[in-house]
Amino acid sequence: MNPLAGRKLVIVESPAKARTIAGYLGPDWDVEASVGHIRDIPTPSEMPAEMKKGPFGRFGVNIDADFEPFYVVDADKRKKVRELKALLKGADELYLATDEDREGEAIAWHLLETLQPTVPVKRMVFHEITKEAIQRAANSTRDVDTHLVDAQETRRILDRLYGYEVSPVLWRKVKAGLSAGRVQSVATRLVVERERERMAFRSASYWDVEADVTPDTEANLFTARLTGVDGNRVATGRDFADDGTLANAKAVQVDEATARGIADALPASEVVVTEVSEKPYTRRPSAPFTTSTLQQEASRKLRLNSRNAMRVAQRLYENGYITYMRTDSTSLSDAALSAARQQARELYGAEYVPDSPRRYEKKVKNAQEAHEAIRPAGDRFRTPAQVRGELRGEEFALYELIWKRTVASQMADARGSTASLRLGATLPDGAPVASVELSASGTVITFRGFLAAYEEGRDEKQAPKRKEEAQEERRLPRLGEGAALRTVRAEALGHETSPPPRYTEATLVKAMEERGIGRPSTYASTIGTIQDRGYVSNRGSALIPSWLAFAVTRLMEEHFPRLVDYGFTASMEEDLDAIARGDARRAEWLRRFYFGDEAKSSQGLRDLVEDLGDIDARAISTIDIGDGIVVRVGRYGPYVEEVVPAGVDPKTGEVTDAAALGEDGAPVAPRRATIGDDIAPDELTPAMARELLATAADDGRVLGQDPATGRDIVAKAGRYGPYVTEVLPEVNEAPAPGATKGRGKAVKPKPRTASLFKDMDLATIDLDTALKLLSLPRVVGADPESGEEITAQNGRYGPYLKKGTDSRSLETEQQLFDITLEQALAIYAQPKQRGRAAAKPPLAELGNDPVSGRPVVVKDGRFGPYVTDGETNATLRKDDDPERISPERGYELLADKRARGPVKRTAKKAPAKKATTRKAAAKKTAVKKTATKTATKSAATRKSTATKE
Repeated sequence: MNPLAGRKLVIVESPAKARTIAGYLGPDWDVEASVGHIRDIPTPSEMPAEMKKGPFGRFGVNIDADFEPFYVVDADKRKKVRELKALLKGADELYLATDEDREGEAIAWHLLETLQPTVPVKRMVFHEITKEAIQRAANSTRDVDTHLVDAQETRRILDRLYGYEVSPVLWRKVKAGLSAGRVQSVATRLVVERERERMAFRSASYWDVEADVTPDTEANLFTARLTGVDGNRVATGRDFADDGTLANAKAVQVDEATARGIADALPASEVVVTEVSEKPYTRRPSAPFTTSTLQQEASRKLRLNSRNAMRVAQRLYENGYITYMRTDSTSLSDAALSAARQQARELYGAEYVPDSPRRYEKKVKNAQEAHEAIRPAGDRFRTPAQVRGELRGEEFALYELIWKRTVASQMADARGSTASLRLGATLPDGAPVASVELSASGTVITFRGFLAAYEEGRDEKQAPKRKEEAQEERRLPRLGEGAALRTVRAEALGHETSPPPRYTEATLVKAMEERGIGRPSTYASTIGTIQDRGYVSNRGSALIPSWLAFAVTRLMEEHFPRLVDYGFTASMEEDLDAIARGDARRAEWLRRFYFGDEAKSSQGLRDLVEDLGDIDARAISTIDIGDGIVVRVGRYGPYVEEVVPAGVDPKTGEVTDAAALGEDGAPVAPRRATIGDDIAPDELTPAMARELLATAADDGRVLGQDPATGRDIVAKAGRYGPYVTEVLPEVNEAPAPGATKGRGKAVKPKPRTASLFKDMDLATIDLDTALKLLSLPRVVGADPESGEEITAQNGRYGPYLKKGTDSRSLETEQQLFDITLEQALAIYAQPKQRGRAAAKPPLAELGNDPVSGRPVVVKDGRFGPYVTDGETNATLRKDDDPERISPERGYELLADKRARGPVKRTAKKAPAKKATTRKAAAKKTAVKKTATKTATKSAATRKSTATKE
């Protein structure tokens, strides 16, 4: 008898979940974790050799066969797959208990495809990990939902195509190693657009008056603010445009003198109540948490970023404290409604619970996987006091937040009344205005309702205008119209309008959700990605875009506007929902996205990335900040450049200061300076940029300290070009005791110095790169045969390897840092090139010629670029771009050359022998003189170029 007969194998994603579930099932159940996905689409470099040249070689997806993906089991999951197969051999049933969302459904399907079980398979789903929920799920199973799998697979293929097509454009036009993504590029654009608004913002100043007034005693004192002068409304912050001008013609801008005059005149004026209004106040509780609102509130109240909030929530879910934390739904099950109402009744009283349950049916854009809101697990919630001994720190704080929100959602409204007063005063003669109007308002809460349990946090407003908007609710004395008031204090207050606030993680999540961009389950990873890629950084809770993000966003907006369009990105989510419902087919949708839709005359992704010649890489990476100053995003980071020197009018070009011109009367070379990471884009004004330029030009630029020596490393512009060097401490140069004059003098050590590579910029060189340069020459290793040391050095004629007296040239300066011993030995194994250099690779490959059938390539020859099939060579015309020439044009040039036939050369008569000898001797002398003259001229040219640079 098989000891495992009748056993059931349950596979979940995480070990923590497996341990919790195992305790709720009987001894006949084996619970094992797959630890997430077990297989995925590999990168082309990881594919088997036989697959790299086939239809899957480019993307890991066969775009010509209904976008069929090629899956492989991850290398670190092969052992896990073997373990699962071994457990499956002794099982009578297989339960796939992964999460009930697209990702979880896909994991279940991949397990099914990989394990190939021969026993019955059941799909087991649950939204909370409690004993009752797990046992219900085991008795109520279903099949794998192939529509959900299709939706997830479509998203995975879509992201692969997007990333693999667009990211290389960023590598070539902005910077190597960058990435583009369907959601991350749009999220980056949101942050960049907000920073652009802040950069364009111009503050405006305005004044008002604050007065403390009372009808009798100070016990009834309240504060009112100036709202009108001479019958006109006083302008507040909301009346000004972002350029600092007054946008509302009906409002009056009060200046400092007027405000102070009003404040001085009020105590001597009679103030009366001109209008009293009172209305009921009601406030409803917020809905239970969804994924996005949980991330927002955790950011506001707990200072948890989105990634950490989801990490903590994942632990709470897997250990059975809360329900599934990835959901768009705000609804609660009947059991949860009863539990929340019962706890509110027990803790706060029956009057705090409405007669009927509150039901929140949230209709979010692109809603999916609407299971249930995030709430405490179980049919009876555990209070924070009951879990305090089990949970600590962030876990306890997040659980308490979820518990409070859930219970408060089933409590009664907060009730009260709001009163508003308008006050009028006629000012005495000599005041700047004849009459003024002041206003005051206050709210009285008569029944706290749900506020007894929980109050939702608030984000910083888009444009905070006045201080009173942030003041707490207050009570006003009961007054009637005509009541006289006495002014106890009056003060003139100046204000500045504020730029729109930067996004925080909470407000960015909210903005993405409102636009239907991405999914709640992906918000945390999206924000984490744009931070990891260097597109966005944090200053406190604010998200600040980098200059790199500006360049990437500009490229996307100008050349791929559809891919970063908010509406188009949201529509893709709607299409994925249609696939998940079975209303659309995966292959057809991917075909339209990649190849385009001829019926609608819309371009596909393939067409969008084909023509890269129109992209001006320098212009894309240049941001004009005004006054002749630009920011450029270089290979080694952002820097400011003075395109118009100080002393030249940037608009007219007129020279206003002779210092702007050099000795030859031409404008001086542009200055450059690195931008530190501590300077946000909206803080870099032209004035600050010129300070950076002046500082960098004085005595070089200190890059930092060498951690090995503690010495400062400086980048300078020298006579022979830019270089880096170390600053040595001063030494005592006094002669040694007893030494004669001129002898025994201390030898002054020389600092290490290294020239910058040709592709490096003095303004953007950083400390790490400088230290690498100063470490040259680098020891690559030793020749195993001769034992001689091989070094990589940078010389007068470029980078090279040296082994004893044998030197070999390197192709690029970067190889000085990167070349390995194996690569160096391979170079030395080749015959040494004398005179003529190795053949250059072709500029372009055009395919096989229709006439000769041979491959046609474009090469750079001695007399310029030409096209060849190995038999016939044809020089390109002036209008032919060697990098963008089409195959058809190349075939045409070869056909013309074949039609013309070989060039006939006219034979020359052989001169007399003596004349030939004399002519050859004369020619040899002339060649020698010419070579000497050319060498002298070349050296002068090199020296002039180095000085100019």
